[in-house]
Amino acid sequence: MNHILQEISILLVPVLMAVTMHELAHGWVAYKLGDPTAKAAGRLTLNPLKHLDVLGTIVFFVTRMIGWAKPVPVNPFNFKNPKRDMAWVALAGPAMNILLAAGFAFLLKILLLVPVAPNSSMVSILIPLALMFKAGIIINIGLAIFNIIPIPPLDGSKILEGMLPAEAALQYAKLERYGFIILILLIFTHAVDVVIFPLIRALTSLFLAFVM
Repeated sequence: MNHILQEISILLVPVLMAVTMHELAHGWVAYKLGDPTAKAAGRLTLNPLKHLDVLGTIVFFVTRMIGWAKPVPVNPFNFKNPKRDMAWVALAGPAMNILLAAGFAFLLKILLLVPVAPNSSMVSILIPLALMFKAGIIINIGLAIFNIIPIPPLDGSKILEGMLPAEAALQYAKLERYGFIILILLIFTHAVDVVIFPLIRALTSLFLAFVM
């Protein structure tokens, strides 16, 4: 039980930051592009409770790499160029997570430069912090890569729609009714392990190489 509580305490802050800033980035970019829907729904907030999805959060703690939050409401008809602007809104979430991963990597690098004697009482504080910062790198990279999968309703599907010709984008958007079912199957049959997890580990290694 103590081991589980320790893991939760290390993962909690990175998970909350990752999902909150991811959804806030979507809403903020949408607002800047002319859509006030997220602001009106109270989603332009740093309060994580406004953004958490129960199942998506459980998946985070089970996989320690991927998961999802409650989607920010967006009305593309408020945009000057709905197809293009929706792609920018979708890209904002994963981009924010990459920035957060870089921030956690920077904090970890600074932390590792702190001179501490092996028997110092500071060790009991610095080691959990180091594990938390490392978790922040992994979780944010995981959230970014997972969300660029081009399966509705993930961000990657909106990015792809923005690049497709109008008719092809319309046909592709019809997959959204099946998207969540497809995602659940991919996760719980471990199909994502084959492609997504290796990508997450590879990018995490690059970030950690900067740290070390």
